[in-house]
Amino acid sequence: MNDTSFHFLQDYLNTPSPTGFESKGQQKWLDYIKPYVDSHFVDPYGSAVGVINPEADFKVVMEAHADEISWFVHYISDDGFIYVKRNGGSDHMIAPSKRVDIHTEKGPVKAIFGWPAIHTRKKKEQYPKVENIFIDCGAKSKKEVEELGIHVGCVITYEDEFMVLNNDYYVCRALDNRIGGFMIAEVARRLKEENIKLPFGLYIANAVQEEIGTRGAEMLVERIKPDVAIVTDVCHDTQTPLIDKKNEGDFAVGKGPVLSYAPAVQNNLLKLIEKTAREHKIDFQRLAASGATGTDTDSFAYGNGGVVSALISLPLRYMHTTVEMVHKDDVQHVTDLIFNVLQSIENKHDFSYLK
Repeated sequence: MNDTSFHFLQDYLNTPSPTGFESKGQQKWLDYIKPYVDSHFVDPYGSAVGVINPEADFKVVMEAHADEISWFVHYISDDGFIYVKRNGGSDHMIAPSKRVDIHTEKGPVKAIFGWPAIHTRKKKEQYPKVENIFIDCGAKSKKEVEELGIHVGCVITYEDEFMVLNNDYYVCRALDNRIGGFMIAEVARRLKEENIKLPFGLYIANAVQEEIGTRGAEMLVERIKPDVAIVTDVCHDTQTPLIDKKNEGDFAVGKGPVLSYAPAVQNNLLKLIEKTAREHKIDFQRLAASGATGTDTDSFAYGNGGVVSALISLPLRYMHTTVEMVHKDDVQHVTDLIFNVLQSIENKHDFSYLK
């Protein structure tokens, strides 16, 4: 990773991109990849796609999702407190005492998730629930809140920003999955700078609305009609306290990409990815998914009459918190693996099921 890439990583991760409102982050992502692609487009809901060899008939998608979990303003009380509704899988347990930005047409408004002091909870302990967490923006009434430009439907993000921990780990909110968008952008950069010529059309796709049901990918598969899809997302590191490996699997940050075994993952593409990893001495881990993968892989695999699809995941700690954490070596190795897999796919590559 060069200095330009690292500065992009920080800027991109720090840019709010809540589900349904991803435009600011998508613009930064597009600005970064434009020098490395032949063309690009943005669909009506904001998924951004850079294209290499757009004239080719055989199409390969390299995809991540751009959106982050957030909150909606749901109700404003007469005394100026704001109650919320989830936008994606936001964790109510971490909300109390967090600083937030409420995004309005006038710009972001600073606010906090308040919580009663411990001294006041001695007789009857209270626990955070979606129904009782609340935001304080310093207003004394509903009218004052509205005068700030805040209304029902405004989206709310945490303000926590990028940091490097112990020189080895990247920490930020919404690494799930803007770190994926970063990795596929890096693949595009390397293909250009190393003058790699691919014999197919490559669609570098940063999809929206994954956190509410892979909706952006559903739209992209119908628009692009790809032959192959390589999806990257995050999965759980299970080495920390309070996680049961027998239930969640055994995965660790720093030990390489995680390859999924699932009905949506096409076996011959998976074999090619494993072979490529071994050839390039990239360590990898294995995950068994019961039914759906829970990622955009499912939308690609089962869209457009069936698309040859696979999932390469990045192990991550503390998912859906403001301190999501990945190992920088894993980021490099996922990028390396996708970069080399693309060069292993031949024009009109035969992934026949009964091969």
